[in-house]
Amino acid sequence: MQKTSYQKMNEILSNIDINKKPKLLLHSCCAPCSSSVIERLQDYFDITVFYFNPNIMPREEYEKRRDEQTNFLKTKNIPFIEGDYDNKLYYDAIIGFENLGEKTMRCYKCYELRINATFEKAKDMQFDYYATTLTVSPHKLEKWVNEIGERLQNDKVKYLVSDFKKDNGYLRTIELSKNYDFYRQMYCGCNLKNTKE
Repeated sequence: MQKTSYQKMNEILSNIDINKKPKLLLHSCCAPCSSSVIERLQDYFDITVFYFNPNIMPREEYEKRRDEQTNFLKTKNIPFIEGDYDNKLYYDAIIGFENLGEKTMRCYKCYELRINATFEKAKDMQFDYYATTLTVSPHKLEKWVNEIGERLQNDKVKYLVSDFKKDNGYLRTIELSKNYDFYRQMYCGCNLKNTKE
């Protein structure tokens, strides 16, 4: 029987030497989504958060989420890297799929854009692992997210397969958002009408 993403993740975590934490570059879409993911991973990895989200618009929304993310990371003493904010990268990635809704090829291309950028950054900066918070959301297709991540990994930079919404991961983001009084957005970023976080 094939292992689920959640089982694979737990297997990887169980084999990590917590006395010698590997370096993990964690792509994050926002502070609320990163909160429970960081809580789950902080005992296993030396985490750096990579905020790369050219799909978020308008710029004011992007900056609001970025600032909330950086403020949260300061409380955890976790390093932060901001990627380039350029909507054209997103629009170029979804050519031909612009009018599709949530959980379609538009989303697949968006996942691919952000996960690929995370992998390239992790490779350039010699991280041991890379991952994304995207699988904490019930509105994202973890199968697609993990398929992309596993395809890109190499012998030096491994992808952390995940399904962070499992074991009450998504519910924990809601609890932590209340505890930290996070700004919690009501849409993914790319389409106000068709997407939800």
